[in-house]
Amino acid sequence: MSYSVGQVAGFAGVTVRTLHHYDDIGLLVPSERSRAGHRRYSDADLDRLQQILFYRELGFPLDEVAALLDDPAADPRAHLRRQHELLTARIEKLQKMAAAVEQAMEARTMGINLTPEEKFEVFGDKDPEQYAQEAEERWGGTEAYAESQRRAAHYTKDDWKRMQAEVADWGERYDALMAAGDAPTSSSAMDMAEEHRRHICGWFYDCPYEMHQGLAEMYVADERFKAFYDSMRPGLAEHLRDAIRANAARHAS
Repeated sequence: MSYSVGQVAGFAGVTVRTLHHYDDIGLLVPSERSRAGHRRYSDADLDRLQQILFYRELGFPLDEVAALLDDPAADPRAHLRRQHELLTARIEKLQKMAAAVEQAMEARTMGINLTPEEKFEVFGDKDPEQYAQEAEERWGGTEAYAESQRRAAHYTKDDWKRMQAEVADWGERYDALMAAGDAPTSSSAMDMAEEHRRHICGWFYDCPYEMHQGLAEMYVADERFKAFYDSMRPGLAEHLRDAIRANAARHAS
């Protein structure tokens, strides 16, 4: 059984011109010729073509492909094993690349469903993506980060405005609490800390008490977070941190 150059080109998804070139350089010389001198390919030729296309897909130049296939020490099974290893490595690399692209896409979705005008209306001069890269570097591999990005990708302008209104209302009430002299360990302060935790759970990701305490430390240690909370009332960041600690201890007992 033999096949014409046109048939082989159709089987393999290559052009006739490519097969002619492979013949010219001695990479794939047809086993037969018709009486009219036309190329005829055997099943063995098709096997060799498959090997060539495997290596070409993996980026090997033609001269290296020829050297590999014409190595007298290699048998067909050795080629298949090698190609399997190379393909597996490539698949793993592509999967990592796909995951990186997907993560980057998720990282870019926060607030992107808003137009520039809507973003300015909601956030004013505060860019919601300002710390997106740092957030990805800090928490990009965590389930909480992924969940936060999934949720935020679906929020509308009204969602963001409602969220900000909740934060503003909470800040006013916490300001009043501190003005009244309530200690971080008071029931009122711990209740406000619990409300803060539930706000995170409701809008972004599940925030257990241990994680909430970790966030509280960051609110004081990171000057940007500290400035945000202290803008509601000087000293609020430290007061909230202590209230979060007390609230976690209350629920652990």
